[in-house]
Amino acid sequence: MARQRSIISLILVFLATFLMSCSGPSVATPPPTYTQTQLQKIQEYLTDIEAVRNRESELGDLIDRKDWIKVGNFIHGPMAEARLDMTYIASNLLPKEQAPARKVARDLFDHLVKIDQAAASGNQLVAASNYKAAYEDIDKFLTLVPKTTSSQE
Repeated sequence: MARQRSIISLILVFLATFLMSCSGPSVATPPPTYTQTQLQKIQEYLTDIEAVRNRESELGDLIDRKDWIKVGNFIHGPMAEARLDMTYIASNLLPKEQAPARKVARDLFDHLVKIDQAAASGNQLVAASNYKAAYEDIDKFLTLVPKTTSSQE
């Protein structure tokens, strides 16, 4: 009986040692951050979006004047480029920010389609309301983009 107790206690010591060696201090993973390469890509595409953002009044004036051909040119040119850049930027954002960024880019696309349809039918009211919503989408997107040193200057 004494021999069995010593064997059992020896097995328990080995088991405890094994379990202790398998568990280790939990390593805290740092929160995800942007790499310099990601920031450079984001900044590269961000300039076109900011340029379109700064031209907001131009599209508004075209809609007010009912210059539908130029409205179409603007939303198919610079605005479409900005939307494309938004999709490129979204893939370089942190994982938790990618889904909201993609949603905002889709919303912008929907508003651009509505502006285009309104321009085709000559509906100034629909075009104006979607123009404002499109620029609100751009503003929402810009809040998701990380601030880099060159964009803050």
